[in-house]
Amino acid sequence: MLTSQTSPDTEPRAKTKPPRRISILGATGSIGESTLDLIGRDPDAYEVVALTGCKNVARLAELAILHHAELAVVADPSRYADLKAALAGTGIETASGERALLDAASRPADWVMAAIVGAAGLKPTLRAVRQGTATALANKECLVSAGSIFMAEVARHGTTLLPVDSEHSAARQVMIGTKPERIERVCLTASGGPFRTWSLVQMANAGPEQALKHPNWSMGAKVTIDSATLMNKGLELIEAHHLFALSPDKLDVLVHPQSIVHCLVYMSDGAVLAQLSCPDMRTPIAYSLAWPERMHVPNKRLDLAEIGALTFETPDPERFPALRLAKDVLAAGGSAGTVLNAANEVAVAAFLEKRVGFLAIAGLVEVTLTACADLTGIVPQTADDVLEIDEEARIRARGWLPRFA
Repeated sequence: MLTSQTSPDTEPRAKTKPPRRISILGATGSIGESTLDLIGRDPDAYEVVALTGCKNVARLAELAILHHAELAVVADPSRYADLKAALAGTGIETASGERALLDAASRPADWVMAAIVGAAGLKPTLRAVRQGTATALANKECLVSAGSIFMAEVARHGTTLLPVDSEHSAARQVMIGTKPERIERVCLTASGGPFRTWSLVQMANAGPEQALKHPNWSMGAKVTIDSATLMNKGLELIEAHHLFALSPDKLDVLVHPQSIVHCLVYMSDGAVLAQLSCPDMRTPIAYSLAWPERMHVPNKRLDLAEIGALTFETPDPERFPALRLAKDVLAAGGSAGTVLNAANEVAVAAFLEKRVGFLAIAGLVEVTLTACADLTGIVPQTADDVLEIDEEARIRARGWLPRFA
């Protein structure tokens, strides 16, 4: 006999949140892999829309299958046949080239990780921003090369921009709820890289093998070399200027070898607030992925008693001139950041190919900035303007390379 009472087995269940639609631009890099590691631990909470990679077709296909992606895009068109063959019969869409990359960034998603390294990530990241949802920014070059244009697009489309660099993620967390005028100074920390205690003579003889041995972080090759020169911290100062609308005089850098304190924010009441965590990029990635909530991350928990001491040093401008160059560029404005970034990408690539020495990286950047004085004063209006200046700066930087060989 039926009754009006509902049995325990048919009790209405609480509605669960629909899966979040996620795209990752630069899925085969360090940031992309770490992001997918987090997503893979709770697959029911996410739908993977698009994954993109540059050349590593085998890994891109593997990740697309593992995470049931709708679309996989390889930026290098010469690798498309391999990608198509690797994903044949899976039902996963495939594409290649710049247009496909832009289309992937535009495919509707709730959250997009922008992790394409270098100026190549500018246009795809802008496409992601124009969706007006959430963009997790792991490409600092977007802001270094086109900060004003990029932030204007973020504001225009009402996009939630979530910085993924550990230092900027830390600053965002610390500064929430604080009026900008109450912030006296924001100090980003740097590990000092593998050459923190090396002499200039030792650094002159260092090769890629030594420079890629970062003491604390596991990162891609380009970012690791930038960390060794401290250019990475200079780029992050420029990034922080645009992200938080802070004047250059409110931005600073401290060397912190333990990489535990990621940012220090000095307040007008004398308080100094900091964010601390073990060096694991999954922590800031998770902060952006779960925003505005928090999520579980299976990383090492911080034990200050075990560490015992946290130390700080002033960066040495003589051994690490790249930081000075970036500060000069930040003060100059205009297209100086575009030229700085372009020259640095050329210099780092040449160093990794063993065509120039380690100290030549900053040297080439400085010479290029001087040689591009006619470009640095230009205020670009569009992303295409930025990329034109970027390309001209690269041509001039390559012209100077033989002097440093």
